[in-house]
Amino acid sequence: MRVGVLTGGGDCPGLNAVIRAVVRRGVQEYGLEFVGFRDGWRGPLEADTMPLDVSAVRGILPRGGTILGSSRTNPFKENGPGRNGVDRIKDNLAGLGVDALIVIGGEDTLGVAARLYDEGIPVVGVPKTIDNDLGATDYTFGFDTAVNIAMEAIDRLHTTAESHHRALIVEVMGRHAGWIALHAGLAGGANVILIPERPFDIDKVVAWVEHRFQTRYAPIVVVAEGAHPAHDDLALTSAELDSFGHVRLGGVGQLLAEEIEKRTGKEARCTVLGHIQRGGTPTAFDRVLATRFGLHAVAAVYNEAFGTMVALRGTDIVRVPLVEATRELKLVPVDRYAEAEVFFG
Repeated sequence: MRVGVLTGGGDCPGLNAVIRAVVRRGVQEYGLEFVGFRDGWRGPLEADTMPLDVSAVRGILPRGGTILGSSRTNPFKENGPGRNGVDRIKDNLAGLGVDALIVIGGEDTLGVAARLYDEGIPVVGVPKTIDNDLGATDYTFGFDTAVNIAMEAIDRLHTTAESHHRALIVEVMGRHAGWIALHAGLAGGANVILIPERPFDIDKVVAWVEHRFQTRYAPIVVVAEGAHPAHDDLALTSAELDSFGHVRLGGVGQLLAEEIEKRTGKEARCTVLGHIQRGGTPTAFDRVLATRFGLHAVAAVYNEAFGTMVALRGTDIVRVPLVEATRELKLVPVDRYAEAEVFFG
């Protein structure tokens, strides 16, 4: 059997660990052959491949990013003259002698994989997103690394905030789900945490900031990029869309800083962590989880358990239907953290 491997969507710490585990177990235990597709779904669309054997994955465990490259290409939007995206992928897989695909990605990439499985392409999925918002798995690799990076940034910002008596706003990733903001904010001792699941009241945010200043300590506000006000009093998004129809986010932190400074008279500064959260070496937790996902994904291919995704349930790795993996996002249940001494907007 010849197996194709691709990584799609945003890069994520732990992707290389998955690739390494897939190839090493697949070659050494199952006698499979592998080919890597470059840059997400663009690879099978254009038959753009790279060799993928044991020597190619040697030494990549601690590396961030993905040796295969990634993109947000959507095959169902690739309808050129003659053949649509699905037909092009089918033809290219047949021409390359690829019998199955292992697809490593998040909501959008796995959503494409589920639709391609319905079109007759043998697919196994591996969940990847630093947002930790895929509903069929308890955790996704990359999330722990992103939280630790954000937590360290918050720890460092506490000292400069207190030295200059400023309010500091930390904007982290999280389009629909506020898991990174919540965990990093709790771990870093933030005073205000704003998440997409609960629209915030700017008046309350300002009141909490002022209260913090009254205690002679400088406030730290952690906000997910997808957080939004309860009322349309702040314009937070652009009209630009990606190939999956997502609005480009960013800017909520700066707007909050401007509003807080205007209303309190105190200096406010915003730090946007952005892609820093995605980069660099993965934590031990993410390396282990990604490796386990890779080992189980290649076993699923060998067992011809197509149309499934590997998932973490408790401490076990299980197989779930791909359609289940992309049916519903896992959002923060705010009531779960009601006992924590933290403000939600």
